[in-house]
Amino acid sequence: MDRWLLSRMNTMIGKVDQNLDSYRIPEAAAVLEEFVDDMSNWYVRRCRDRFWAKGMEKDKIDAYMTLYTALDTVCRCAAPFIPFMTEEIYQNITAGIDPDAPESVHLCDFPAADEAAIDPALEQSMDEVLKIVVMGRACRNASNIKNRQPLQTMFVRAPRALDEYYVEIIRNELNIKDVKFTDDVREFTSYSFKPQLRTLGPKFGKNIGALRNSLASLDGNEAMDELNRTGTLELDIEGADGPVHAVLTKDDLLIEMTQMEGYVSEENGPITVVVDTNLTEDMIREMAAGGMEIGSHSVNHLDMSTLSSAQLDSELQDSKGVLEQLTGQPVVSFCYPSGSYGDLA
Repeated sequence: MDRWLLSRMNTMIGKVDQNLDSYRIPEAAAVLEEFVDDMSNWYVRRCRDRFWAKGMEKDKIDAYMTLYTALDTVCRCAAPFIPFMTEEIYQNITAGIDPDAPESVHLCDFPAADEAAIDPALEQSMDEVLKIVVMGRACRNASNIKNRQPLQTMFVRAPRALDEYYVEIIRNELNIKDVKFTDDVREFTSYSFKPQLRTLGPKFGKNIGALRNSLASLDGNEAMDELNRTGTLELDIEGADGPVHAVLTKDDLLIEMTQMEGYVSEENGPITVVVDTNLTEDMIREMAAGGMEIGSHSVNHLDMSTLSSAQLDSELQDSKGVLEQLTGQPVVSFCYPSGSYGDLA
């Protein structure tokens, strides 16, 4: 993570410097904004355990020094854009603790990129990790499954498989036990096509209904393969006045990814992720042991010795559905701590 942040930092310096030399001010600011976002929402997030570790071990010091270097460098790069804010930051983190530092951030030289510290392969791999994690979170949100609920498998179709180091980050971030890279996700997804009326309405007129029906009857995966391979989709439809040959491009179509029940998918360019939301018996038991949620129910640990019979009856009635999901059997009775029995029917 330290190498990645320092590589991203030096790449950022080069891009900001190049844009400023060409008077591309908004583009330079966008590069800075992207780096600050990665630093705040990814590096700091991934290194929380290192920052909070006890003592002052080398790993903790490395994390703090890497973050300090990045903050100081961002401050110097951003000084032409936000002079007063960067001056305040500089006084707090640099001038206030380093007597040899220039008096003001505006008296500092603009940072120079260290080309030796830039690792394009590392940055590309981490960028793919970020995209997969964002798409995985979108899948969880779409299925209303919180991140604390473990899931069994996520399938990833990408231009290349990532090394185990990056796969472990994905598993950890998304709380998914297994991440599998595959060349084909047809088993879990398909595509549906509808005519883009803005472009096809004037062209096909009264034949638009026939075109819509023809598109609805297509094999979604095969049609998408043809569209990606040739750039067009060719159809022969039965129009109102006879056969019509249609040649369609992506701009002529409304394309929606569809998925099998129990699977949620997201697509972004060449990357597609499919999350298996089905719960296995082992996962349900694990969630129950940890007091986690199952669907809209919550499985909690109860100190039964502190509850009255009426309180326990109320708790168990509320959890009856969860208990039946855990056991796979109808729950008809339970035993109170005192040994008496209650009816759940």
